Amino acid sequence: MARLLIIVYFTSAFLSSFVPVQGVDRGNFKTCQQSSFCRRCRAMEPSNSAYELLMNTLKVETSSIEAEMINSRNLVTFKFQFFALTDGTFRMKINELNPIKPRFEVQDALVGEPLLEKLELVERKADKISIKCGSNIATIIAKPFRVDIHDENNILISANARGLMKFEHYRLKVPQTDPEEGEPDQVPVINDIELGDEEGAWEETFKSHHDSKPHGPSAVAMDFSFPSGESIYGIPEHADSFSLKSTADTDPYRLYNLDVFEYELDNPMALYGSIPLVLAHGVSKTVGVFWHNAAETWVDIKSKGEVTSGGSVGGAAAGMVSSIVSFVSGKAGSDDGNDAGGEPKGRPSNIDARFMSESGIIDVFFLMGPKPQDVSRQYAKLTGTATFPPYFAFGYHQSRWNYNDQDDVKSVDAGFDEHDIPCDVIWLDIEHTNGKRYFTWDKVKFPNPKEMIDHESAKGRKMVAIVDPHIKRDGGYFLHNDAEANDYYVKTKDGKVYEGWCWPGSSSYLDFFDEKVNEYYSSRYLFNNYVGSTEDLHIWNDMNEPSVFNGPEVTMPKDCVHAGGLWEHRDVHNAYALEHVKVTMDGLLRRTDGRLRPFILTRGHFAGSQRYAGVWTGDNAAEWSHLRVSIPMCLSISIAGIPMCGADITGFFKYPTPELFIRWYQAGAFQPFYRAHSHIDTKRREPWLMGDEALRLVREALRTRYSLLPFWYSLAREHETTGVPYMRPLWYQYPSERATFSIDNEYLLGDALLVHPVTEAGARYVTVYFPGEGKDVWYDFFTLEKIPGVGNVQIPVTIEKIPLYQRGGTIIPKKERIRRSSTLTQGDPFTLVVALDSKGEASGMLYLDDGKSYEFRDGKYIELFFKFAQDKLTSRVVNANSQYTTKERLEKVIIIGMAANFTRAEVESQEFGKMIVDSYYDDQSQVLVIRKPWVNIGSSWTLQLLK
Repeated sequence: MARLLIIVYFTSAFLSSFVPVQGVDRGNFKTCQQSSFCRRCRAMEPSNSAYELLMNTLKVETSSIEAEMINSRNLVTFKFQFFALTDGTFRMKINELNPIKPRFEVQDALVGEPLLEKLELVERKADKISIKCGSNIATIIAKPFRVDIHDENNILISANARGLMKFEHYRLKVPQTDPEEGEPDQVPVINDIELGDEEGAWEETFKSHHDSKPHGPSAVAMDFSFPSGESIYGIPEHADSFSLKSTADTDPYRLYNLDVFEYELDNPMALYGSIPLVLAHGVSKTVGVFWHNAAETWVDIKSKGEVTSGGSVGGAAAGMVSSIVSFVSGKAGSDDGNDAGGEPKGRPSNIDARFMSESGIIDVFFLMGPKPQDVSRQYAKLTGTATFPPYFAFGYHQSRWNYNDQDDVKSVDAGFDEHDIPCDVIWLDIEHTNGKRYFTWDKVKFPNPKEMIDHESAKGRKMVAIVDPHIKRDGGYFLHNDAEANDYYVKTKDGKVYEGWCWPGSSSYLDFFDEKVNEYYSSRYLFNNYVGSTEDLHIWNDMNEPSVFNGPEVTMPKDCVHAGGLWEHRDVHNAYALEHVKVTMDGLLRRTDGRLRPFILTRGHFAGSQRYAGVWTGDNAAEWSHLRVSIPMCLSISIAGIPMCGADITGFFKYPTPELFIRWYQAGAFQPFYRAHSHIDTKRREPWLMGDEALRLVREALRTRYSLLPFWYSLAREHETTGVPYMRPLWYQYPSERATFSIDNEYLLGDALLVHPVTEAGARYVTVYFPGEGKDVWYDFFTLEKIPGVGNVQIPVTIEKIPLYQRGGTIIPKKERIRRSSTLTQGDPFTLVVALDSKGEASGMLYLDDGKSYEFRDGKYIELFFKFAQDKLTSRVVNANSQYTTKERLEKVIIIGMAANFTRAEVESQEFGKMIVDSYYDDQSQVLVIRKPWVNIGSSWTLQLLK
């Protein structure tokens, strides 16, 4: 009822379009044509760039070069810097040389200052300079400005190859006069002849919202070409295909964190998160570009083979070819005049991405691969790997907006036990609070929160509560009073506290770009401040785009100010959610003195958010199309550095059919974050409410998920050490196999499992593509049968069938005793599933620690490497000086694809010496089962098969 009253008042006070409606109201969100800076940038014609380096200012340092740059059309000067970084990567920064005020540079996306590498000077001439870092060479051409990065044979990335760089300097609209002196201020006014009288440059109106621009237009843009690329991926978050589409006939992809209600599919509209990273992939190379900018950004994509008009592309493209040919032939730097040569009309262009941001600086990282895993590692060195999840995070999460009260929570909890369904976490949405006041509890519905949480803890379960960034403007609310008294809120352009509308009604927003605010906010999570919380209560940060129901595009006005007026919201918008989860993580660490690993889920996200939280794909719907799109959405997020991704199981809006309900639980069981969640107005849909068949099949899917928790946890360790995602596109493991480049309805978990969820109603078969071009062997995960054929194979499916396959050559750890929560499986024995390749070999790994603390950082973990070859299975402890011990045992070994019968096995370990155990062989399925080797799973041992 409270929510209904707020909505009624809201609609009477503002426009009805702000109230959630059926489907997205696209009129609430800008197109590129309605965004003046996007319109200006996109109107540029590919040509020779107006920007040039002043080579007489060039300085070469140990790890960098620096020079002044000028726009030859308006004579504005810039500072150009180019850095050699570790791992053969590069960074380029361009900023105003003398801005009238500092321009915002993103701080917290990076894990720290990138490590520099000593550069090697290859050549230096009057019009260019080449430097080498690792095996990669960067050739920087002065006029027109361009950067070509190449290896010994091919150009891999070219910046400003199409001449679409733009850097709009800060300026004053009119000269300012000092009233005492009567003289104009000394800051010069530079007229930009490229700008002209373009509408929206100095101020802009969208619907009823006016955006003042006190420093005028401030856009930055640059194009990047990938000559060896055949497909391009990344720049999440969009509800679209995994492979990025050409935007020649559409709006560009938009990166602007927005609360989009019931989003549409198959278009480039902005959603909740923005990660400005693209990966260009070809059969021989994978490279990436990370556009380090937190302002609103539009990205144009040009696909390979797309015909360009006239000869506009490439001055540069031909120049790139010429310069690399000269380099390889030993004529690098020859003054043959070809650097600015033209390309024949109508010639197909390269894969190309053009980034256009409203403000900030040009700050670009070039990730040089050459393999997909290398790009992941290089990006992780910059923005960090994901926070290592506690073990329970990979279990099943049950949520709803909202569980009514403590009795409801107890009833749902009991339902899982009654129906023999495992569950690890129960979630509480906004209605658990006292009138949408975060860090509080509804005293009637949730009078004893600690008792409620402890009840779950006793069963090995956890709880998650929501904490949003909007603060209810209420004189009886301690957080609002503290924020008002201590100046913690975001301000308007006039210096007043900004007031918007969100779930509580009138709300203000904490300024997470102010350190004193962060110190205060993180302290709210301390147990003595967040009364009723315990170490088993974890946090959900929602609505942190930030969502403002009556704001422009349902978010905060761009001319609001942060950090005492230092930055406008336009500068920092996409990083607001990052700062929110960063301070949340700090608070959760403080409450246990850094002892325990928190779990945080966030909706808004940016580069670097992975260090603090997982994400989900937002307000989806109970429709087959939304189930299908969850796969490319999570693949995009995964390769952009955030491996913990999932979609609301069975859809947030609407109500699923029993078939869709079953299929979504089956599909979700193989995505990293596994949570059911639904809208407050939908019918209840706990797993036992959809009929007996749904209950049985959902239980089976959940039990399969829980059996594989050791595998998921080991993937988390692999990501922690290498940066590779849990969930991977097929081309990630098979980079030279072109047939995989466009596939986004199936994927790999690690390098071992191939998942092809059933996403069509009434499906009787699915066409599964088995990669490896016949060199790899694949086995059905459930039947253990070898898959006949290669490439596209038609697989019959019934409602019970989950198309899941193990690659030959891999070893997967499992726990087959399924309990009501993952915590209760600690101490249970393991099963190893050994899938043999064509050589009769396989390998794998297992990671063990306490599943909850940070003691693994002090060496308290065990990492095991398994190898099967010559009829012997070997376990080796990788970290020989491990300080962690376990009593868990190896209960069973299943070897599939075994052509010969072995009746026994000799197990040798330090604990037991040598002993003989029995085995069972099925010659029809070619499966060998070794029962109860019973060695300590965390030790080194061998298992030799005997006939």
